[in-house]
Amino acid sequence: MTQNQQAGSRSGRGRGSPGPVSRWILHRMNARVNRKIRRGRDRVMGMDVLILNTVGRRSEQPRESPLAWFADGENAWLIVASGGDNRHPDWYLNLMAHPERASIELPGREPLPVTPHRLDGSDLEQAWQRIITAQPRYAKYQSKSDREYPVVRLTPR
Repeated sequence: MTQNQQAGSRSGRGRGSPGPVSRWILHRMNARVNRKIRRGRDRVMGMDVLILNTVGRRSEQPRESPLAWFADGENAWLIVASGGDNRHPDWYLNLMAHPERASIELPGREPLPVTPHRLDGSDLEQAWQRIITAQPRYAKYQSKSDREYPVVRLTPR
C-alpha cells in the first residue's frame, strides 16, 4: 500500500471518493428521489427503484438510499453495490455491518424488514446475467472498476 493509499484510508476518503460538495449534492438528489418513491413513483432512469433503510456502521444513525432493484422470484429483490470508485458504497458497508436492522420501502408502501444475503458462486453468476441482460449499463460500470460488484438478495423477514 502506498503512502497516499494509507493516508486516504486513515482519513476515511480513498482516492476518487466524493468531496463535501459532491456528497451534499448526492444527499439532496437522493432525498428528492426518496420523496418520489414514497409518493408512488416506481421507476427512475428506466429502472425499478426502492429505498434501502440501514443504519450507519459507525454512527448508527438512520440512512436511506434509493436503489435500482431486480426481481428474484416473487418475494425477493436483488441490488447491486455499484459505484463510481473502487470501494464499496457506504450503503453496502452499512447493510453488511447491521443486516438485522435493514428494511426496504417499495413505491408508496410502508417499510418492510428484510434479510440481506450476499450472493456468490453460481447464484451470483446467474443473478449477474439476469441483471446485465435487463440493464447492460451495469456490465459497462463493472468493466471500469477494479472491484467485483457485490450482488445482494433481500428477502422479507
